[in-house]
Parts: sequence; C-alpha cells; structure tokens
Amino acid sequence: MTPDQIESAVAAAMPQAVEELRRLAAIPSVAFPGHPEEPVFAAAAMTEELLRSVGLPRVQQVAVEGSFPAVYGEAPAPPGAPTVLLYAHYDVQPAGDPAAWRTPPFEPTLIDGRLYGRGCADDKSGLISHITALRAFQGRFPVGIKVIIEGQEEYAGERLEAFVERNPDLLRADAIVVADTGNPRVGDPAVTTSLRGMAAFTIEVRTLREAVHSGSFGGAAPDALAALMRMLTSLHDDNGDIRVPGLPRGNFLGQGPSEEEFRKTAGVLDGVSLVGSGSLADRLWSSYAITVTGLDVPTVSGAVNAVQPAARARVTVRVPPAGDPKTTVNAVVEFLRQVAPWGAQVAFGDFTVGSGYQADSGGKARAALNRAMERAFGRPPRDVGAGGSIPLVNTLLKQFPAAEILLFGAEDEDAAIHAPNERVDLEELRRVATTEALFLRELSLPSALGI
Repeated sequence: MTPDQIESAVAAAMPQAVEELRRLAAIPSVAFPGHPEEPVFAAAAMTEELLRSVGLPRVQQVAVEGSFPAVYGEAPAPPGAPTVLLYAHYDVQPAGDPAAWRTPPFEPTLIDGRLYGRGCADDKSGLISHITALRAFQGRFPVGIKVIIEGQEEYAGERLEAFVERNPDLLRADAIVVADTGNPRVGDPAVTTSLRGMAAFTIEVRTLREAVHSGSFGGAAPDALAALMRMLTSLHDDNGDIRVPGLPRGNFLGQGPSEEEFRKTAGVLDGVSLVGSGSLADRLWSSYAITVTGLDVPTVSGAVNAVQPAARARVTVRVPPAGDPKTTVNAVVEFLRQVAPWGAQVAFGDFTVGSGYQADSGGKARAALNRAMERAFGRPPRDVGAGGSIPLVNTLLKQFPAAEILLFGAEDEDAAIHAPNERVDLEELRRVATTEALFLRELSLPSALGI
C-alpha cells in the first residue's frame, strides 16, 4: 500500500473505530479488588473480537497467573520482514466520585470532537489505534505482527511482567510499540523516551486501643490521625522539595512544558504556586515525587468528637528512570519511621514497585516512526519524558535488548487520565492510528531493513 492509500484507509475506518471505542469504553473494566469481575472479562472478550476482526490468523486469551487474561494475536512475518509487537491494556482506573464527572463515566459521550468517559484515553484509545492501523491492511500486513493486550495494568501490571519472563518466545519481536502515552498537546507529535518508575505502600499508625472522647481525653491522648499527618507533611519542605535523604533532584536534557501550559493543563488555581525546584521537565520526568493518594480516616459527614486510635494512608513515589524503586521505597519507609511522633506504632504493607525506562538514541525503527509521524502530523516528533510509570516496558527491555521500544499514543496531557472527565480527541486518535499504519509500512521498506 502507498502512504496515500494508508491514510485514506484509516480515515475511512474512523467511524467504525469511534463506535468500537464507544462500546469498549462503556464496559466498566475496573480490575481492582472489590469491583465486579464480569465487566473485566467482558472487555477481554470484546478485545478478542476486535483482534479477530482485523484479520489476525491467531487470536486467543492467555492466562496470566494471579490476574485477568491477556489477549494475544499474531500474524507471521513475510519473508525477510521484521516483527512488531503492539501493546495496550483493556482495564481502566476506577471512576471515582460520579458527581465530579460532567457526563456519566461509563456512558461515552461525544462533545465537540472528543469522546468523554473512563478509559476512552487510558488505554482503550491505545487498543483502538492498534485495531484501526491493522485494519487498514485488510489482513495483508507488511511486517510480522504480535499483539498483547493486558487486563490488569492499572492495579497489578507486575503480573504480566512475570508472564513475559516465562514466555519470551511468544512475545519476541524486532520492534515494540507501547500505545499508552501521548503528546504534550493535541497535534504536537512526540515520542516518549523516558518513564519514571513507581513504588507504593500503605502506612498505618496506631496510638490507642480504641477511640476516646475528645473532651475527656483530648490534649493528652495521642491522636493517630494527627501523628500520621505530621509524618506525611514531613516528607516535603516548605518549598515542596522532598526531604528524604538519598532522593536528589534529577535533570532532563530535553524541553518541558512552560509554566503557563502546565498550570492550564493541571488546573492549578489562580494564586496557587507550583511546588518544587528546578525546571518543570526536571520535576516531572527526572526527579522523585511523593504523593499521598488515599487516606482511611473518619469522613467529615460521619465525624464524632473522638481522638482517633488508628489512621492509614496510601503513599505513591515516582522514581527517576535510573533510580531503583526498592531502594527508594526503603528510604521513604525508614524516614517515616524516624519521624513518627510520640512513640506511635507504625506498620507498612501492600508494597508495589516498578522500574522506569530510558530509551537509547534510536535506530531503524525510531527513524521509521519519525517519518511516519511527520507525515501524519505534518511535523517531526520531539522527545519527551513521562512522569507516569509503565513497569512492563523495563521488563521488555531486559527480555529483548535488541528490540527498539517506541512509546506514543493518543493520551495527550489534557486527556484527564486517572481523573474525572477523561476524554480522547478523535482527530488525535486518527493521526496516531495513521502514524502506526505508516510506521508498519516504513519498517518493511528496503531502506529500513538495510537492503
């Protein structure tokens, strides 16, 4: 197929792609404990259906120990052609408070060219971009194709990592496309070349056998909630920089967003300062970040006049690409132990760790992607980092060191992933699908093969 034919085929497939994304995003495939499992299996079944629809001769669900099934598809490579592995995930984050959404989170709603709903961007747009790119070739793929779509990335991605390590031949490829990132802005093409790693844990503080009356005992009885708050606020100084020893600020060599762009995208309120030191690229992509992501404490509506005996928090640490998540989490835990006031009893558990990623300078696959992205977007891509984590990427790098790993997708910085009112820009989705289809063609050409 010529580039013109590929562009036309993707454009013609977009109405079907949008309808498929609507159907897929309407499935509340939250693979977190405590959520119904049936929708997750339904999303796996639809993913299998979609992969079959594009002409892959081998498609099946594969069991992942301790997790929901992944969906695998494969088409053999033409003689002399490379093989490309395509990755995405079909599970989604919980919707959170429905009242914070302008539209129902699992009723995908089209507004001004953007489809709103949980998972429309992260990462069901990645799955649909793969499907739409493959559909353009009508079953006659210019390279070998392998597809792996994960079912529990948002909660337990490390379980697919173990699957990859146990099944290397199944996923072995010359190039790997991870469609779980995006551009800084809609229409601003970029390739993500670094990812921060991640560590998370739960901390519990206990000070009393049970709650006691705040009038009779307050002022002398140690409040577990107050102790926990003191510990958590001690993690940062007044400027917002991390105080934990051994977690220095990093440096990102590329260009990051301007403060104006970042404030707008993050929704920072007027008069509220940003936190931390260094450039925004340093802070977002190459430095440590510690965030309290949850608290188990009495709600305001259910508050009673009592001194609290126990309090819990979930703490997430983002780790620079070169950092070690296990060493990092140990440093944070030890710091919290040291700052615990009043002899409070402190326990830690539910640990999760995942490594970061730093890309090499690029090879034939990256050059092919650059050409494809420049045609699809009208300008060449630039390198950016991502503050989020995709632990599987580092596992793929270790397992297949000769493969080039390419991260791009339709999740632009304003897509509100993991937040209320998540959305994907449908024109961005078309450009990303076009990029991927053009990339598969470019990689099959004699110049890319060194012929």
